[in-house]
Amino acid sequence: MSAKMAGGRKSGSGWRVAVLGGGAWGTALALAMLRAGHDIRLYARDTETVAAVAHGENPRYLPGIRIAPGIAATSDLATALDGADCVLAVTPAQSLRAVLAAARNHVPQGAPLVLCAKGIERDTGALLSAIVAETLPGNPVAALSGPSFASDVARGLPTAVVVAAREGDLAAKLAARFSAENLRCYSSDDLIGVEIGGALKNVFAIAAGAVTGAGLGASAQAAMVTRGFVELRRIGAAFGARPETLMGLSGLGDLLLTCSSSQSRNFAYGLALGQGKPLAGLPLAEGVPTAGIAARIAAERGIEAPIISAVAAILDGKITIGQAVTALMTRPLKTETDI
Repeated sequence: MSAKMAGGRKSGSGWRVAVLGGGAWGTALALAMLRAGHDIRLYARDTETVAAVAHGENPRYLPGIRIAPGIAATSDLATALDGADCVLAVTPAQSLRAVLAAARNHVPQGAPLVLCAKGIERDTGALLSAIVAETLPGNPVAALSGPSFASDVARGLPTAVVVAAREGDLAAKLAARFSAENLRCYSSDDLIGVEIGGALKNVFAIAAGAVTGAGLGASAQAAMVTRGFVELRRIGAAFGARPETLMGLSGLGDLLLTCSSSQSRNFAYGLALGQGKPLAGLPLAEGVPTAGIAARIAAERGIEAPIISAVAAILDGKITIGQAVTALMTRPLKTETDI
């Protein structure tokens, strides 16, 4: 247990939690942490978002949802991080390194850094926990993941997630601190497995949306999601993820949710792609940058991942959805259990 976690506030009292990111997920997690009895500081770059939260709303990201009093929003990193017992990093995966570099001198030594975004860094192929270890070596890293839509969590609807850290005691402590009415947090010491599941499910959600948008039918979508899970297991195994983790909330659970609803930004992106609609102006879909680097990692490691490779090629404009389907359907036949 770190000195920061052992000291500071007395046992049983709430923590001071800094939430970095004022989008839908950051705001929803701030509300969840507030319900769990913590003192919340929400950092958002956009001053309009800060002002809106102060007035009890975030209409740009969570329209129609009342923001309960008690969340102190700010556009100043130092203010948000001052005295933090725990930091939730909810910034997009591709900007995490820059945000942590800016926050480096303000994050209290020993305060756990909990990753709440999902992805693989496009330029380096690094998992997000590796970025934290490089940027903030004095802070233990954890990840929060699982089947959860921001609007559901913000409204306090029943949701189950997993909190993972390499140290099982840290994961269990964080899970206990984050759990509240209608938010159940399980713990895991398979940090890599939780990260891999969260990152790759976004790529398959784009594929699921594209299949739906192209009108290929529910059977095709079910086959794509199932075979996508096989690819997730292959890549997860190469990184050392445990199979039971990938079968859990942060793997199969998140995959099923994200691949079945337009509430998912990645599914919505794939849906527009499949329908041939303009993609400019759509909300950020983390699966877009992740697809390319995941395909490259699979190729470099000799991992068979045809769906990931097809999504990357479609997003790069190298093939059409029709060509991708034809290529997938004409691959050599094999036994289903040959993974």
